[in-house]
Amino acid sequence: MLDSATLFNLLIGLCLGLGAAVVVLRLRQPAQKDEPDPLVQKMTDTVEQMNRAQMELAGRLDGMAAAQETARGEFSRTMTEQLTQVSKTVTDNLKDSGERTTRTLGDLGQRLSLIDKAQQEITALSGQVVELQQILDNKQARGAFGEAQLADIVRDGLPENAYAFQHTLSNGRRADCLIRLPNPPGPVVVDSKFPLEAYQRWRNADNDDAARLALSQLRTDTQKHATDIAERYIVPGETADAALMFLPSESVFAELHSRLPDLIDKCRALRVYPVSPNTMALTLNTVRAIMRDVKMREQAGLIQNEVRVLMEDVSRLNERIGKLRTHFGQAEKDIELIETSGRKISTRGDRITGVELEDKSDTAADNTPDNPQKLPDI
Repeated sequence: MLDSATLFNLLIGLCLGLGAAVVVLRLRQPAQKDEPDPLVQKMTDTVEQMNRAQMELAGRLDGMAAAQETARGEFSRTMTEQLTQVSKTVTDNLKDSGERTTRTLGDLGQRLSLIDKAQQEITALSGQVVELQQILDNKQARGAFGEAQLADIVRDGLPENAYAFQHTLSNGRRADCLIRLPNPPGPVVVDSKFPLEAYQRWRNADNDDAARLALSQLRTDTQKHATDIAERYIVPGETADAALMFLPSESVFAELHSRLPDLIDKCRALRVYPVSPNTMALTLNTVRAIMRDVKMREQAGLIQNEVRVLMEDVSRLNERIGKLRTHFGQAEKDIELIETSGRKISTRGDRITGVELEDKSDTAADNTPDNPQKLPDI
């Protein structure tokens, strides 16, 4: 788009061109003619009109230039203010964004640190799981694991003199744990069993037939364990008529109760009761309550004797209180007699004082042997 200066220059050039054309036409006009050429006259008029228009246009262009300069200054000032505001806003936003980014990066660093720590713990836990799996894959190690878990639960639930580990019975069998309950029911044997192979085969079975076979094997293994415990660790006259079969896995215990309830009934018929870690802890709470009750019964005679002695002491105390009350009554009577004697002494003193103030002759007459004066008895 053309600006005002370029447009002004074009108009000046056009006027100059028209003026030059008028001059040329006048020079080419015949000298003998007195009348002006209409064409030249018309062009002259046109040039004059254009000069006037040029002058008007120049004035307008000057006004437009001034207005444009004013508008340019206002625009420049407005743009400067807006740029300053935008610059301040951008600076503030960048500062806020930088602070938020710094905080976010700090939080991200902490979270990454926590994630790294969690990853290390997961790695360590994975190693422990692998070790535990290796332990459970070995039958002897699995048995030791069950015994160790049983020992921890018993130590936490009972006092030290209430149990024994690896106790040998009179039949030569060594029990994993013997809980010393008083008669009845007598000492209770706890033996740890872990039928893990059949359970794992049942969990990993990919079809119904394999699952049924594994479940049947689990039934057979568990029933054999219960039978062995009943035959080895229930000794008449030495142990209680029941024993506990400790299953170190809550999952195995739950599956036996949910899928093989008839097996649980057979175990109970053998007087062998399966327990899990949680139910074992509850059982030990009951055992502890029984032991506390037995101790209280053992101390009942001593308590009764102490109560009898206490009642005798109370009876003697009541007798002494009665005697003390009698002494207090006698002392009260003695005090009353003493007060009476004191009053009499005071009265006699008053009389003696009155006698001394009377006339001597009257006193002598009154004190003759024929009329002796008597004093009040004390």
